[in-house]
Amino acid sequence: MDLFTLITLLIVVSALFAYLNTRFLKLPDAIGIMVVSLAFSLVILGLGAMQPTWFTLTRETVASIDFDRVLFDVMLSLLLFAGAFHTDAAQLRVERRSVMLFSFVGVLLSTFLIGTGLYYISHWLGFEMGYAMCLLFGALISPTDPIAVLGILARLKLPESVKLNIVGESLFNDGVGVVVFATIYRIVLGGPDSIGAGGIALLFLQEAGGGVLFGLVLGYVLYRLLRSINHYQTEVILTLAAVMGGYLLAQRLHVSGPLAMVVAGLLVGDRARQDAMSHQTEEYVDKFWELIDAILNALLFVLIGVELLVIQLDDSYWVISGVSIVLVLLARYIAVWLPYRLARRWLTLDSKAPIMLTWGGLRGGISVALALSISNEVPYKSLIVAITYAVVVFSVIGQGLTLERLIRRLYPDGAAEPEDKPQ
Repeated sequence: MDLFTLITLLIVVSALFAYLNTRFLKLPDAIGIMVVSLAFSLVILGLGAMQPTWFTLTRETVASIDFDRVLFDVMLSLLLFAGAFHTDAAQLRVERRSVMLFSFVGVLLSTFLIGTGLYYISHWLGFEMGYAMCLLFGALISPTDPIAVLGILARLKLPESVKLNIVGESLFNDGVGVVVFATIYRIVLGGPDSIGAGGIALLFLQEAGGGVLFGLVLGYVLYRLLRSINHYQTEVILTLAAVMGGYLLAQRLHVSGPLAMVVAGLLVGDRARQDAMSHQTEEYVDKFWELIDAILNALLFVLIGVELLVIQLDDSYWVISGVSIVLVLLARYIAVWLPYRLARRWLTLDSKAPIMLTWGGLRGGISVALALSISNEVPYKSLIVAITYAVVVFSVIGQGLTLERLIRRLYPDGAAEPEDKPQ
């Protein structure tokens, strides 16, 4: 199947699933589209017994989609820039301590806790997984995804500090998680002697630090270009070119493209709105990136749903997948609660925030893409992919559909003031 036909098919399917959700299910967009997509995949699996030829053709079509490359090379830069561009940077600066704490310390702590827990659980269940491989799973499942939860948070009254931490942390920990994953993956492929502590620190500094610095430069250049003209068509094109070209250049420079897009999006969304865009330009740029965000989110969650057709679901994987869901939630809570307790006097979060951040920290497409990007030669890849898929499906559907109820229970009176102010 040629590229144009494949893209057309995905757009048509995404539009159909989005319509079914909007017309009948009326769930938050990302969750509803994924529910419809999973239902479609289950129907295809059921019909496979009666129409093997048709099922094989559908499965081969889905298998031909290189999910990890589609997400990392095409979707991720646009999604992260759109999310950062629409985030209130001024308010995010107020929460910068907790956002950075959870994004960096939280991801590292979560990676260690999940990897260590999976190591003992897998051996107890008869899977002889190496510790580095377990840490690799911890790294790919630790980043949270703001996409699925944004639609829910937008409709509910929630303390602004908690909302900003959920969104802000998700934007940054995507980039941090990818860097941690790449570092551990190098150890998995080359062995523990392939890179020392100094090499790990240098790689992390180059990827993460370089990504932030490159994002600042890219954002400032884009800001200056936008400020020098007043022509909304050209300014929309400039933002798109900066994101696509900047992400490609970041890959060539071996710095974190995701972190660069987040930083650039925040800088442009903040400064350019103030004094570089006319009211007309701001409206068009906003609507353009809002539409890009909606289309790519629909495509992303359709892809996650139909991946069910190509993932190996061995009967022996069910127990470890179920236990891993509990492990990931427990590790997430500890990775939020511990930094929160240690730095509580400097944070504006209330005592309910760790529970909210734990249940609101949904996993999404990045985790699935990282799992699928693992080489087929690596032992237990199929198990890692199956566990990842199970965690993501539970996260988006199970946590996503109950998040509104949790918010209403924790904050029955709406957005309350934080209980503890920073000293």
